[in-house]
Amino acid sequence: MTKGIFIFLFIITFFINTSAQKDTLSYLFMGHTYQYYTPGYKVDLRIQNIDLESYDGIWLGGDVCSESMMSYSTLAYIDSIFDLKKQTTMWALGNHDTRNGNWVWLEEITGKKTYYTTQNKGITYIVLNTNLTPYDCEQLNDQYKIIVDVCDSIKNSSHLVLLMHHGIWAGVPGLPPPSTYAQSNLVYYNFNCYSEGSTFVNEIYPRLVEVKNRGIEVLCILGDMGAKKIDIESDDGIHFLGTGLSRSYYTDPEERKKAAPDWAIVFKHVPTNSWLEWEFVDFDEFTGYTYE
Repeated sequence: MTKGIFIFLFIITFFINTSAQKDTLSYLFMGHTYQYYTPGYKVDLRIQNIDLESYDGIWLGGDVCSESMMSYSTLAYIDSIFDLKKQTTMWALGNHDTRNGNWVWLEEITGKKTYYTTQNKGITYIVLNTNLTPYDCEQLNDQYKIIVDVCDSIKNSSHLVLLMHHGIWAGVPGLPPPSTYAQSNLVYYNFNCYSEGSTFVNEIYPRLVEVKNRGIEVLCILGDMGAKKIDIESDDGIHFLGTGLSRSYYTDPEERKKAAPDWAIVFKHVPTNSWLEWEFVDFDEFTGYTYE
């Protein structure tokens, strides 16, 4: 190989790699992010060490604070950290987020319902509110309709991502029960008021398989977890992920050392070639947080 050809190939490779880096987007998923032993209005202190603006999307798996909507000031505080108005900030509400009511505050701040669908850079998202029950049939049925409509009509997306808080996957072929890794196992959670058998495995999962069979990758991501992680593909090729934070529970340094690590998920996305990959990161190492 002549020197001129070598230099030419080096330049071409450099520009290809530089272009790929520019085209790569990154998203951060965190679940169960509240700081233990606070009066309900603090997120995990390690989050302050993350440059959240460097991510193209922040995905929250719920229980952001232990009493997220007890007061409007707490919700404003959460907004100041995560910029809830942004299209690419998504929050699947947990029970600690919703149990005080006041959901309308979130809708006022974000301009979004507590459940919705959106699309960005070739990925379609469905953000679920798994706190809805048949006591609120109107919203529960509306959420169900969104899921059905998206699954029936999705065409120009490479991926479909469902964000949710609770463990509602019981019975999915190839998956262990949520009780073995999640902090909730809503075996009988119903997605509509039409049928008492409208569980995830009966009503939602078959539609996701249909989407997968049309060539669109499907990811379901769960946030109601502590220091565990799950990354399993169902028998039908649907990806199921989940993790969360709970290390702030341990105030004694020796107990904390013995405790299992917390995890977050970092996604890398290249829209131009429909590439999406992810890795679990040890949250202590990721944030570089120094415990007092």
